[in-house]
This record gives sequence, C-alpha cells and structure tokens, in this order.
Amino acid sequence: MRLEPLIALASVATLAACNTPIGTELSREAARATVRPVLAERFPGIPLEPATDCVIDNASGSEIVTLATAAATQNTGPATDVVLDIAQRPETIQCLATNGLPVLLNTL
Repeated sequence: MRLEPLIALASVATLAACNTPIGTELSREAARATVRPVLAERFPGIPLEPATDCVIDNASGSEIVTLATAAATQNTGPATDVVLDIAQRPETIQCLATNGLPVLLNTL
C-alpha cells in the first residue's frame, strides 16, 4: 500500500479544516488541479484560468474540500460531477460570461 496518497489526503484534509487564509488558499489551489482537466475535457477551447476561477469562486467550502481531496488522491471521477454542477449554476455562468468570454474573444 502506497502511503503518499494517504499523506497527501491527510494534509489536504487538515489544511481544509483550518479556517485560515493559508489553509483556505492551499485548499483552493489543490482544487484547481482537479477543476482544470475537467473543464479542458468537457469544454474544449474555454479559457481555463478564468473558467477555473469562476468554478472555484462559486464552490462551497465542502465542494472545495471534495475537489482538493480528489487532487490529492488522484481520484477525479466523483469530482467531475461536482465541477459540472458548479459550472451550471447561474452565478458561475455569469462569471464565465463576464471573465471568460472577453479572454476567448481576444484570442480570435
């Protein structure tokens, strides 16, 4: 049994439980590692950084923990549904229209 995934999971869970700026930011960064590939696969051509920001900014605390844990364990299957759920929220769609669309139009 490999201990690295368990150590990474424990670290993410510990940091996520800390309601500190560092713990929150580390959890959000770990969650980004899960969100980016899902967005790239499901929405080809979407500007990944603004879209990732929109998803992360509209995720609940528990969703951030789920996404960060998926990154730590490299088990992104269940996290895909979480990302897609967040991406369909009106607030996320508004964010994408405001932040992602201008980036996409500037690359054309």
